[in-house]
Amino acid sequence: MTATDTLPCDIAIVGGGLAGGLAALALAAKRPDLDVRLVEAGPIGGNHIWSFFDSDIAKNDRWLVAPLVRHHWGAYDVAFPEHRRTLKMGYKSITGEALASAVTAALPAGRIIADRAKHVAPDHVLLARGGRLSARHVIDARGASKFPTLDCGWQKFVGQALTVGGGHGVAHPVVMDATVEQLGGYRFVYLLPLDTETLFVEDTYYSDDAELDEVAVRERIAAYAAARGWDVTAVTREETGVLPVVIAGNFDRLWPASDRTARIGTRAGAFHATTGYSLPDAVRTAAALPALASRADLPVVLRDRAAAGWRHQRFYRMLGAMLFRAADPEQRYRIFERFYRLAPGLIARFYAGRSARSDKLRILTGKPPVPVSRAIAALSKFDWK
Repeated sequence: MTATDTLPCDIAIVGGGLAGGLAALALAAKRPDLDVRLVEAGPIGGNHIWSFFDSDIAKNDRWLVAPLVRHHWGAYDVAFPEHRRTLKMGYKSITGEALASAVTAALPAGRIIADRAKHVAPDHVLLARGGRLSARHVIDARGASKFPTLDCGWQKFVGQALTVGGGHGVAHPVVMDATVEQLGGYRFVYLLPLDTETLFVEDTYYSDDAELDEVAVRERIAAYAAARGWDVTAVTREETGVLPVVIAGNFDRLWPASDRTARIGTRAGAFHATTGYSLPDAVRTAAALPALASRADLPVVLRDRAAAGWRHQRFYRMLGAMLFRAADPEQRYRIFERFYRLAPGLIARFYAGRSARSDKLRILTGKPPVPVSRAIAALSKFDWK
C-alpha cells in the first residue's frame, strides 16, 4: 500500500489486542457480509495470558471465547496470613497466540493490516507507512496505558512461565498468595499451572504509583520459586502490565462527547475499576457489536454503553478509594483477606462486575479491615457521581 492508496471498508478496527481481536472475531462470525479490517502493527493479542472465571461471561456470549480457551480448572486457591481457602469455581485462560490464530483464520486474506495508525478519525485511518483506510465506522481499540484525567491507584505485575524440572506440584490456580512480604502496597503472587512442569508465576502489586521495577520483580519471582523448592530450568515467556485501579474521574473527560470516533476496551473506560481487568467487558461489547454494526449512530451507542458501565462501576471506585486512601500500604492485604471470607456467589458476582445490592451491603458491613476514622475520611472525599 502506497501513500496515495485509499482502501474502503465497512468497519476498521484499530488495535489488535483483546478488545479489538474479540470484536473482529464477533463481526466475522455474525456479520460475514461486512468488510472488516483490523489495523495492528505488532502481533495480534500480544504476549498475554488472560484468565477469567466461568461466571464472568454470560452463557449467551460464551461462544465467542470458548474456542480460545487453552487451560481450564475446576477450582482455585487463595492464601493470606490468617486465611486460606479453595473455591470451587471454573477458571479459564486464553493466550495471545490463541487469539491471533483465531483472528487470522476468521478474517479473509488482506483484511489484517500490519501497520500503525498515525491518525484515527470517525471515518478514516491514516497509516504510518502511508495510505488511508476509509470506513463507514472506525472503532478505536488501541487501549490506554495512561489515564491523566482519572484519579488512580495501580495494579502492576511481572509474569513469567517457568519450566520446573520434576514438576511444580500445583494442582490448580492460586489467584492470590498474599503470604509473601508486603512491599510497595498490597503484594501477592499469582500461579497458573499450565502443565505438570510449566507454571506461570506473576508477582503483583496494588501500588500508589505506576512505576514498575521489572528487574527487582524478576528477582522476587526467582526467590519465590527457590523458597518453594522448584528447580527452574527455563523461563519460556514473560509479560508485564500496569492496570489502573480507578478511584475517581469524570467520564466526559475520559471520552468527551465531541469525540465522535467509536471506542471499545480500556480506551472507552470499559474495565473493572477495582481489579483493572477488561476481559468481561471486552466480551460483552464484542458480542453486542454484530447487532449494532449497521447503525449510523454506532459511536453514540458505544459511548452510551461505556457511560452506563462507568456509572455502574461507582461502587467499585469507592472500594478503590477505601483501598488506597483508608488503608496503610502494608495493611491493604487485610481488605482482600476479609473479602475472601465471604460467600462464593458474592465473590463471583464481584469479579464479573455484577454485584447485587445485597452483595454491596455485605461487603461494607461488619468490622472494617481499615481504621474507622480513615474509612470515614475516604468516603467523605469520594466523588459519588
